[in-house]
Amino acid sequence: RIFVLGIGFFTLCFLMTSLGGQFSAKRLGDSPFTIRTEVMGALESRGVLRRMSDMLEMLMKRMDILARLENSTDFHKGDEARFPLDRFQPAAGLMERIQAIAQNVSDIAVKVDQILRNSLLNGKVMEGRRDQCEVPRDPKYPNCAGKVEWMRARWTSDPCYAFFGVDGTECSFLIYLSEVEWFCPPLPWRNRTVAVPSPPPPPPAQAAFRRDLARLLELIGTGKESLSFMKKRIRHLAQQWLRAARRLEQKLAGRQRDQKQILIHIGFLTEESGDVFSPRVLKGGPLGEMVQWADILAALFMLGHSLRVTVSLKELQSHLGVPPGRGNCPLTSPLPFDLIYTDYHGLQQMKQHMGLSFKKYRCRVRVIDTFGTEPAYNHEEYATLRGYRTNWGYWNLQPTQFMTMFPHTPDNSFMGFVSEELNQTERQLIKANKVSSMAVVYGKEASIWKGKEKFLTILNKYMEIHGTVYYETQRPPEVPAFVKNHGLLPQHEFQQLLRKAKLFIGFGFPYEGPAPLEAIANGCVFLQARFNPPHSSLNHEFFRGKPTSREATGTAVFQVSSQHPYAEDFIGKPHVWTVDYNNSEEFEAAIKTIMRTQVDPYLPYEYTCEGMLERIHAYIQHQDFCTTPSLPPSPKTKSPAMQSPPSPLALSPNSTHLVWSPSAGWAPQAWPPVASLQVWVSEPQHTCTETCRRRGLVCEPTFFRFLNKEEVFLQLSIACDSTEYEMNHLYPAVAENVRECYLQKEPLLFSCAGYNPKYRRLCPCRDFRQGQVALCRDCL
Repeated sequence: RIFVLGIGFFTLCFLMTSLGGQFSAKRLGDSPFTIRTEVMGALESRGVLRRMSDMLEMLMKRMDILARLENSTDFHKGDEARFPLDRFQPAAGLMERIQAIAQNVSDIAVKVDQILRNSLLNGKVMEGRRDQCEVPRDPKYPNCAGKVEWMRARWTSDPCYAFFGVDGTECSFLIYLSEVEWFCPPLPWRNRTVAVPSPPPPPPAQAAFRRDLARLLELIGTGKESLSFMKKRIRHLAQQWLRAARRLEQKLAGRQRDQKQILIHIGFLTEESGDVFSPRVLKGGPLGEMVQWADILAALFMLGHSLRVTVSLKELQSHLGVPPGRGNCPLTSPLPFDLIYTDYHGLQQMKQHMGLSFKKYRCRVRVIDTFGTEPAYNHEEYATLRGYRTNWGYWNLQPTQFMTMFPHTPDNSFMGFVSEELNQTERQLIKANKVSSMAVVYGKEASIWKGKEKFLTILNKYMEIHGTVYYETQRPPEVPAFVKNHGLLPQHEFQQLLRKAKLFIGFGFPYEGPAPLEAIANGCVFLQARFNPPHSSLNHEFFRGKPTSREATGTAVFQVSSQHPYAEDFIGKPHVWTVDYNNSEEFEAAIKTIMRTQVDPYLPYEYTCEGMLERIHAYIQHQDFCTTPSLPPSPKTKSPAMQSPPSPLALSPNSTHLVWSPSAGWAPQAWPPVASLQVWVSEPQHTCTETCRRRGLVCEPTFFRFLNKEEVFLQLSIACDSTEYEMNHLYPAVAENVRECYLQKEPLLFSCAGYNPKYRRLCPCRDFRQGQVALCRDCL
């Protein structure tokens, strides 16, 4: 009997424990996608209660039978009778307790049954709502019905929809389209908690110039030869970066700077893009892009911003918060980065995996673009209609979001890179050790030397020729025997070779690399070929598909007049000579003159560490592509005839161009400041870039919005029989022979590049800092 009582007691404990586990394992949630599961869990809990009540009742019956059997025996006599009676007194108390528990459990079972009936009823209502949702007709959400139709047919095409709770029902479509995306209005029956006013965000952290680059080297990571090359370059220039940061810090005089959260995603180094560069780092492959990226990383880090560096798609997805799937859904949380620096490969990867969030956040992107992207190729609709579509264009970004290696076109922002800066002692030592009869050829790949025997033979008459052509086992046959080939040299050994040489000569390729600037900075004269006719996508495969016309006409042909246009236009003689290599006499005469010419090492300020820090600082502080530019204020006069305020522009004192009037009464929050604006009219054969350059100025595309007005033609004494708004990258302009004026309809097409002989263009120009063409005098 004791055994039976013990079994009953432990059974009761086990049942109570099981009941608690059932209730603790199931929690009612807010999501309609879990109602069915939770109701089933509640039904299981109710079954446990019923089984427990039944077992307690059975236990009571068996205890009652034992008691009756006890009364029928002779154990009530003498001491023997007292012993079992005393023994069963606790058992009687236990029975009373079991009866009380059984009664409580029975009451609980009744109450839980009532609760669950109500839950089932509510569940059926919610289930009906899930299955019977109707697409709302709200004029504020005109695309809702179409998006729901798309979801019906394609919701299984990407696992990301299921990740956000879509299960094929109408209500799940509407919940997703109203709460994850924004194409449908919120559903009124959804449980939406009242938003509690959040405390104001803390003030942003302030950026402070850094004193050590060690942390940056850790951020860059390991595992690729390209990364190793970049880290070696950063270490080599570390002291120059530190000195430059101290000088800029003094120049800014304690000015407050918000610390930006910046993601650097180097797309061309990802495995998904092929990463053709890393395996070629040690085999003479192109290093220009990696030089630039290393310098961008160093500059951003020295300026004191918080960086994340990725060279893999998996890391990119993790940092952005990309949901699992194929990239059709938005990010799972707001973008944690203020700025993203990437390249065309990275831009494509971001668009593929960010879904609708890409359009929302693309204003934060900065695209490192070697050759540049002009507006005619950037605007997708215009590029398609006019034949400007290429493999790399049509992104519909603000053109100044593209950042170039050289200041090709003012339509883009000039990012640049750095060359090593020499101190006075090093400069004097280089001048003393120059060998006037020593030349180094620009080109590490043997293919560059092919077909150049004629030039090399003439050069060999006057100079000892050195090469740095990569080879593994035997000398490349393209390199003539009279050339002393050193093979591929480490960067510091290549620098020593340049410090001895008098001449650095290019044979037309690679285009616009960093090596000529390094050579000029080490006291070499750079000799390059003039292309006649200019190289373009029509006659050179290399340029096919590049999203720029490089100052061509409306035919949109990418044209390059020499191997290194920046060296030709911005540096020039005596440091840079550009000659016709097809003219042997001109080529030979140039070599003789160069041998007699004394030049000092020269490095443009914009390619020093301080110049690059200054430029990137100004971009981060002032470039904002996420807010709408300010417009002129409404006129105060009540005259209905006045449709726009008076022009803030006025004729200059010599009446040749327009400037911002000091009496305009308003100054927009523009960068560059409008005080630097000058409006000139181009000649028919000139681009705005050329028009401004001839006046010692720089074309500034952000100013086009101030002169894209009919009254500006009148102020410049241009008579217009008609004025039309059209999409054209050459507008605003005037066709003088027919006195027709044209204004720009699409702001993304404002462009400094391009010309057409029948138009004279209105060109916005500005001044610039000495040695820093990217910034106006008051832009820092």
